[in-house]
Amino acid sequence: MGRLWDKLTGTKHPDSGVAPLPTMEVRAALLALNGPDVPYRVRNALPTEKADIVAECRIPRVGVTLKTQMRLIPEKHEVRFLDERWENRSSGNADAQYGRGHAPAVYRQWETKQGHDGRRRKVETFRFDTREMTEPLRNAILGAGWTCRGVLKL
Repeated sequence: MGRLWDKLTGTKHPDSGVAPLPTMEVRAALLALNGPDVPYRVRNALPTEKADIVAECRIPRVGVTLKTQMRLIPEKHEVRFLDERWENRSSGNADAQYGRGHAPAVYRQWETKQGHDGRRRKVETFRFDTREMTEPLRNAILGAGWTCRGVLKL
């Protein structure tokens, strides 16, 4: 059940032979992911949040908000993370959805345009993959020699 559960929760283990870094270096590596070219923000958690570090991403174009809460467990060299997603695709809240746990998704928008041959075709005008936020976080954790353990509750 261990490997199946790890796959369902998105848990990843570091490569063997990678020495685990100290807690403060893991924290610094995660906070260093911020930058002008990334669609998310990594910050220290607020006192009301049950986490140490939080990554957030808002995509207003498709009405999606992503949040990954991370708790550092130094004695086990692991980061427990909880992915949450809010979707509000209509002007009213009738279609609003909430989800938690590991569930990669791709959001797309399409337009119909006329091609060179005169035929109308669907053309992708926007694309966002949730892994654009979660993969850099996981890679930083694994690169530090820590386990990245997906949970359903922090």
